Amino acid sequence: MTTAINRVSSESTPTAGLESRPISADFPFESRFAEVHGSKMHYIDVGEGDPVIFIHGNPASSYLWRNVIPHVQAQGFRCIAFDLIGMGKSDRPDIAYTYDDNAKYVAGFIDSLDLGDNITLVIHDWGSMLGFNWASKNAHRVKAIAFMEAMVRPLSYSDLPGSLQMVMRMLRMSFPNWLLGGVANMFLNVMLQDLTYQKLTPEILGTYKRDYPTIRSRINVRTFPREVPFDGFPKRSYDLVTSYIEWIAKTDIPMIMFHGDDGVAIKADEVQWLRDHVTHLEVVDVGHGKHFLQETHPHVIGSNIGRWRAAL
Repeated sequence: MTTAINRVSSESTPTAGLESRPISADFPFESRFAEVHGSKMHYIDVGEGDPVIFIHGNPASSYLWRNVIPHVQAQGFRCIAFDLIGMGKSDRPDIAYTYDDNAKYVAGFIDSLDLGDNITLVIHDWGSMLGFNWASKNAHRVKAIAFMEAMVRPLSYSDLPGSLQMVMRMLRMSFPNWLLGGVANMFLNVMLQDLTYQKLTPEILGTYKRDYPTIRSRINVRTFPREVPFDGFPKRSYDLVTSYIEWIAKTDIPMIMFHGDDGVAIKADEVQWLRDHVTHLEVVDVGHGKHFLQETHPHVIGSNIGRWRAAL
């Protein structure tokens, strides 16, 4: 397969130098709510034009995209960022929060807004698993996909550094999951900062944590790690992921991928796999970055998505 890849570094983009711009803690967007399967899902909706849907991962919310969206909106797009069910300001219904449950609510949310076609997805972490899954089943409605720190190959425990591997194994067990993910709130108290290259301010950290004040409010945060397919298990999640990965290698939908030098999900092997298998791909190397690239390079990410999407 011939692959067309334009490799772009953050130093050579139109946003060169913006990394030093202050990263705002402000979330200057009006909250809206959509009814999906009997529950309310929180979202923001700004701008006009073809829709660009931003899907966050764990343990974040639509707040993750606050500094990215203005760049994309400025290029003439309607930007929509929502909180996954059980996360952010969305409801916490009494469901199991499996991969299938989350996928059902993502599809329901998108359908609730009647967005038509020419949809661009911007996806990260668990949002990538859900976004790629939705795109593979609705390819006729998808114009383009931007992704970062996404699952583009099946995971193995051996892919993780020793300390993270140990934590993930523990989080798959019922009591440690409840204790670490629920009571100790490890994802928001520890992992969010540990997996962000940029030092997060108390205001930013506080805003993330505000939506998860109780053990009950963290139900999806602590269930996600039990649903990530490691070494083929859980099988249902593994089958869904391998299915959309096969689709990624076949589709000609334009994509742009952002990666940092210390990523968790996308490292050198993943970049090489994408280079070998994905057509119509642009790669942006942002330089120093861990998992939450949006908190270190939001201006580079937003400006490049806007430029790239406007040119399609």
